[in-house]
Amino acid sequence: MGSNLTRRQLLGTMGTTGALALAGCAVGDDEGLSGALSIGVLQDFSGPLPQYGAQGTAGFYNGLAQKAGTDPLGEESVDAGEYSYSVGDIDVELLVRDTQFNPQEAQSLAEDLTTESEVDLLFGVGNSGGAQRVITQVVDRSDVPYIMGPAASAGLTANEETCREQVFRANENTAMDARSGGVYIADSTDVERMALFGADDTFGQSVINNYRTVLENRGVEIVLERSVASGQQEWQGLLETAENAGAQGMVGGFTASTLPFFATEFLTGDYDMQLFGGFASRVTLSIVGDTLRDVLGDNFTNEGLANADFGPFTTRYHWNQYDNEINDAFIDRHTSAYGVVPDLFTGGAFTAASATIQAVQEEGEISRDAIVSGLRGMTVEETPKGENAYTFQEYNNQARSPMTVANVEVTPDDQENWPAAIQPSEPIETVPADDVTIPASEMSCDLS
Repeated sequence: MGSNLTRRQLLGTMGTTGALALAGCAVGDDEGLSGALSIGVLQDFSGPLPQYGAQGTAGFYNGLAQKAGTDPLGEESVDAGEYSYSVGDIDVELLVRDTQFNPQEAQSLAEDLTTESEVDLLFGVGNSGGAQRVITQVVDRSDVPYIMGPAASAGLTANEETCREQVFRANENTAMDARSGGVYIADSTDVERMALFGADDTFGQSVINNYRTVLENRGVEIVLERSVASGQQEWQGLLETAENAGAQGMVGGFTASTLPFFATEFLTGDYDMQLFGGFASRVTLSIVGDTLRDVLGDNFTNEGLANADFGPFTTRYHWNQYDNEINDAFIDRHTSAYGVVPDLFTGGAFTAASATIQAVQEEGEISRDAIVSGLRGMTVEETPKGENAYTFQEYNNQARSPMTVANVEVTPDDQENWPAAIQPSEPIETVPADDVTIPASEMSCDLS
């Protein structure tokens, strides 16, 4: 077949008769596709946040397991090494490397995987600086496709400096956190004036910028913005300034190094403001949960948390936010294999693996080109958020998906597989995918 159209595009244009005819060709036999698919997995297993690397890897293994209809690789495989896994007649070779959460190490390992091992696909990297290096120093010098994640800076898929035809992201990003939170505040609360706080890094600035855009577009006034150093300990003066400026609510765009200090002052200072933001992974929620328990004492209850105006928060993915057969199976497999329920980054990583297998099956071949053309504009069929819940946007290759908003609740005693004192409640609202993503008109990336 001499056309440059992909198999999926041909199926979409030929109608029922054409589809049946194409299904008789060798390239159309999804179930009969066979061969080796090599994937270089770049995650942090020994640096400051090995939990993130474990989540990204375990989520990816579970996405493969969903397509294979069997159990994922076990806990011993969530580490650097080389592993084999079969999805039907596709032999997946996983070359897993430890980036140590170091951008230079991520680049060096990616170079080796691309030039020496000649992998078909790169997946991973937990920090945005490392993902940027892989894009500009490795992808730009080769034709290797790259699905980044959990690296969450919105700019990686929004700015022309790093968006590329062969660079994709299934994991949710900071803009999706902020935009879904902004929609909820503007449309579902009585808050009219907000203060925005964020760390003086890429993550914090992305939180502030995206909240500001959505809130102002929906008529909410921003009365104060402040960027602070990571680990900021003194919060009384800043929160008093926000309250004196008339803020009714505030957002904190921080990581675990700052949140305990921020939360302690907020809870003990008797401020007349409501706190909004995004749920973190169990690493941060364990620290913050212990802080809340210490500060609230006997009032550390669901009612006490609500009365303290601590939340609600958005969530990219947590195990208890989606009620569907795929997510149920995901929870069972993940808990059995790794002893914990799926966490913040595992849903996007699952989707990355699911999409990869879908891409080569739909294209009818295993190659770098097939992965790129297959992922382009794809609606991913099997995801933890449900069937067809993620779609890669053609203008920047970022997958959009719905986001949920949930209250903060005390982890019940019978939840043995979530090692943190607090967790998201069941969702109180779902924000549609179209409302959580940066529109093409508001970014410099344009791949369409």
